[in-house]
Amino acid sequence: MAAVIHSSRLRASGSLFGLAYGDALGKPTEFLTVAEIQRRYGPTGPRELTGEPALVTDDTQMALAVGWALHEASSLTPEVVEPLLRRRFVAWSVSPDNNRAPGMTCLRACADLSRGLPWQEATVADSKGCGANMRVTPVGLLDVDLDTLAGLAQLQAGLTHGHPTGLAASELTAYAVFALRAGATLPELPALLAERALAQRLIYRERWLGDLWQRAGSSSPADFIAPGWDECLAALRRLTVALGEPDDGGDPCRATGEGWVAEEALATALFCAVRHADDPVAALARGATTAGDSDSIAALAGAFVGAATGMAAWPRGWVDRIEYADQLATLGAAWD
Repeated sequence: MAAVIHSSRLRASGSLFGLAYGDALGKPTEFLTVAEIQRRYGPTGPRELTGEPALVTDDTQMALAVGWALHEASSLTPEVVEPLLRRRFVAWSVSPDNNRAPGMTCLRACADLSRGLPWQEATVADSKGCGANMRVTPVGLLDVDLDTLAGLAQLQAGLTHGHPTGLAASELTAYAVFALRAGATLPELPALLAERALAQRLIYRERWLGDLWQRAGSSSPADFIAPGWDECLAALRRLTVALGEPDDGGDPCRATGEGWVAEEALATALFCAVRHADDPVAALARGATTAGDSDSIAALAGAFVGAATGMAAWPRGWVDRIEYADQLATLGAAWD
């Protein structure tokens, strides 16, 4: 699929701001039950930004780290991008603003990255947490070939999350944003992602991943990466089944998982985005009204809906009320 840039709809900006809006709506609900969320915000969940500015979590902070690394890169090659990602991730890890319940996997890996270890040694090899794909949206906004998109998505995941499912889910998340920006519709996405997963199942991107498969103790590169794609395919099958059934309006995590791990964050965010393709704010609210990782689910739902619809998806008054608005606007303008 070739990228088609729809500048008039500001799809890159819509996706980045959508991610941040979802993150902000899900931030105060992440550790609440659905009943507690509904008591606080009503039956449809949070639909208004609160705070001046509305604060985000490490999801948006790390997405900006990826975005700036890509923006600064003189070429999109592993040799150029990896040191930029490393620098941005380490800077995030020691920032005084990194006080938003950051993931322990990211902090542990960043500590080892800061010591100069090869990233394949610094990464947490057995972690497939959603930190791998909550931050990958900027990769999907680039006008690149699909091999480069896949390599970048897996590399940025691999610096902290070395599990094959984290790598595969990150590629699929970036591919979803890429496909939507190129004109795919939200209802088409589950089938497009399943097709992509099947096509990539045995492909190990050695140029980008180096000897990660050997460090994981696998017998071959294909044996290392295939289980990750299989877990993503299983999550996409659960998503397809859920979308084919009547929507009871309840917690989407019951059908597609709580989102703490990468493949579930992707599937549950897609559930919210597809179910509410005609009401973008409802997609965010649905993602924020879960018993799971509400900020990450809502953030990815926002990235998907924003890539499909552009800035028109979002209330006009929100753009100046979100934390990091200047950075989101600068990166969005660079890619629109």
